[in-house]
Amino acid sequence: MRYAHSNFEAFVRPEKPPGIEGRSAWIIGSGLGGMAAAAFLIRDARMTPSHITILDASDADGGALDGAGNAETGWLIRGGREMEEQFQCLWDLYRSIPSLEVQDASVLDEFYRLNRIDPSSSPVRAMCGRGQPLPDRDSLKLTGKARREIISLILTDEKKLDGKTIRDVLSADFMKSNFWLFWRSMFAFETWHSAIEMKRYLARFVHQILGLKDLHTLKFTRFNQQESLSRPLATWLAEQGVMFRHGIQVTNVRVDTTGGKKVASHIDWLENEQPGGINIPANDLVFVTNGSMVENSRWGNHYAPAPVDTTISEGNIWQLWRNIAAQDSAFGRPDVFCGDTTKSRWESATVTTLDARIPELVHKVTGRDPFSGRTVTGGPITIQDSAWLMSWVVSRQPHFKNQPEGQMVAWLYGLFSDVPGNYVKKPMQDCTGEEITREWLFHMGVPEDQIDDMAATGAITHPCMMPFITAQFMPRSAGDRPKVVPDGSVNLAFLGQFAETPRETVFTTEYSVRTAMEAVYTLLDIDRAVPEVFGSVYDIRMLLQAAAELRDGKKISGSGLVHHLTVGTEIDDLLERYGLI
Repeated sequence: MRYAHSNFEAFVRPEKPPGIEGRSAWIIGSGLGGMAAAAFLIRDARMTPSHITILDASDADGGALDGAGNAETGWLIRGGREMEEQFQCLWDLYRSIPSLEVQDASVLDEFYRLNRIDPSSSPVRAMCGRGQPLPDRDSLKLTGKARREIISLILTDEKKLDGKTIRDVLSADFMKSNFWLFWRSMFAFETWHSAIEMKRYLARFVHQILGLKDLHTLKFTRFNQQESLSRPLATWLAEQGVMFRHGIQVTNVRVDTTGGKKVASHIDWLENEQPGGINIPANDLVFVTNGSMVENSRWGNHYAPAPVDTTISEGNIWQLWRNIAAQDSAFGRPDVFCGDTTKSRWESATVTTLDARIPELVHKVTGRDPFSGRTVTGGPITIQDSAWLMSWVVSRQPHFKNQPEGQMVAWLYGLFSDVPGNYVKKPMQDCTGEEITREWLFHMGVPEDQIDDMAATGAITHPCMMPFITAQFMPRSAGDRPKVVPDGSVNLAFLGQFAETPRETVFTTEYSVRTAMEAVYTLLDIDRAVPEVFGSVYDIRMLLQAAAELRDGKKISGSGLVHHLTVGTEIDDLLERYGLI
């Protein structure tokens, strides 16, 4: 497997791998990574689709790409997905998947046309003072010290960041900035999260810095991600002949590690609580989604809080990873990520409106009619003075295809779910949906004598507690995540947010699809390059330009930057390669 920096190979149809007709694949997890792996096996490896089996413990496809519920009892979304033009692997996949909404078009065609006609932008990126726009929201408010820290972190070798947190490498100057307010609420970073992941995000999304204030660089689907991304992919795979088996809790993949090779030989599972499994010939392939952001997600309702469930037992995907990792150190260290849920969890809530009052409030705050069919908030609006650090999103409406006219769906989340609210003097995690709605309406500027009735009769709100939602951001060191294809692996690969691929950023749809592409291309030696991670190599010049902008607008030469900051040899080599030092 190799990377490419151009589109020269993007249109190539690779040769069929020898003997592919006689090979099969077992994919554990029907999230985006698992389904993408199946798609690349069919499209690029030309594996017989009926030879591909996807195993999943749940009764739905898509993993974190969810969307459920109804207009009467309330719609359900655990989160949303922010995308951009530079998700090369994601768009490479969806150019081949037919749209379910637009005749004779791919999902990429549909997505492109929608975002060209209705580009994203945020009318109010941040607010405070009960419904007022944040006065200085047009400024990143970065001091000279904070700017230098950002540049230094981007250029620091990852080996020097092993085990370090964001607060270890960025000072209070940085934490006080609007940059941090915008950044953390967009990507869900906490100060105790990994410095390595923060570095990767800064390098990967350096071109997004000037878009933080109005989010004009983001792009969104027409409906929720289940209907706009997961369902078209699952539909196409099923039509090709891929077998989906739901209700299968995979408990282990047994791997023969003798002779310096790693060969997956057996899959153990529980089906209807009964043990089962299958022997895997060495010629067949096994793809494992190790770990999950949304495992143990639990819903509350308008009258009951969402329970916190941190139990990891047999059949849980975290236990699956533990069982695999116990066989060889190359398979990672799962407890680094799932071992402290107080640092990896936060809560979200889905608001389904029952009358016109809350939609009219959204119209007043944003200046946009939520029923226009066009972009409303354009991403999260963060409440700067919220004790929960609450953000809220109203996507294009309807957000569900079956959502009736005049009904609005909003999504809320709080990064600090364990502290009392400003209006509801309880932690978000202890609140019912109605109480969470009260807190939101308070910050939206609703008069206090109207808040309780509006929350009680104007909406149905379902909170969702996700104990592992930012587990992928936990401080880590080299080897904590297994490589997509571990050294010596003959037929085993890992997929998703807890597999390691260089330079790319977790908590993105791009990461899931990239790991799938790299897994398939490596195990089958596909003669087509994987797109290089945007911002990692060929855009080093953009990094230097951004560095100059961050340094008070003063232009800095490559040699000057290297002289003043600690950099790794990889960055030195890149700068020299491009004639910048």
